[in-house]
Amino acid sequence: MNKTRGRPRGNPPTRARIAEAALGLFLRHGYRGTTLRAVAAEAGVDQALVSYHFGSKQGLFGEVTQLHCAQSLALAQALDGDPAGVPERLLQAVTDLWDDVGFNRLAMQNDDVMRVFREYLDNEVLRRIAEYLGGHDATERALAAVTVIGGLIFTRYMNPLPTSARLASADLHRILAPTLRAALQPRPHRALAGRR
Repeated sequence: MNKTRGRPRGNPPTRARIAEAALGLFLRHGYRGTTLRAVAAEAGVDQALVSYHFGSKQGLFGEVTQLHCAQSLALAQALDGDPAGVPERLLQAVTDLWDDVGFNRLAMQNDDVMRVFREYLDNEVLRRIAEYLGGHDATERALAAVTVIGGLIFTRYMNPLPTSARLASADLHRILAPTLRAALQPRPHRALAGRR
């Protein structure tokens, strides 16, 4: 294969192409089984270009995994539309991501994926939900929602309870939507609640 050093001319989506190639390799071979050389070959670029864009294998892995989480979780779409439907849309986004066999297998194989996913939940999902909710207790409500979502991920995918693993996604949504809806509900301001 003919590869040139540095940036290929006339090819602005190089970074995206590298990320896409890396995701496929990480899903097929896991973190340990994927090399920067293999990613470069898959993307049709020089290995130095992979390092230029992502710094290291760990940097590439973190960014690709977070990108996959962000795309699959579709948080912006879950928070759009009728506020009454947010719990169902959040649950749908979570099960869409984790029912993805390839991502689920990669997550189970690697602590780095789980670290990135935890950071994504804490830094991105919790923050975005809190911003969406607004109000004096937005962060607490967002934390309650992310805790419900994390519990779903743990009991269905990471360390599955047989009953949870057997349920259809639609049944999980029906069962968990009221809990998630309750977690998202505004709470009385503490100062007001203390006067009662």
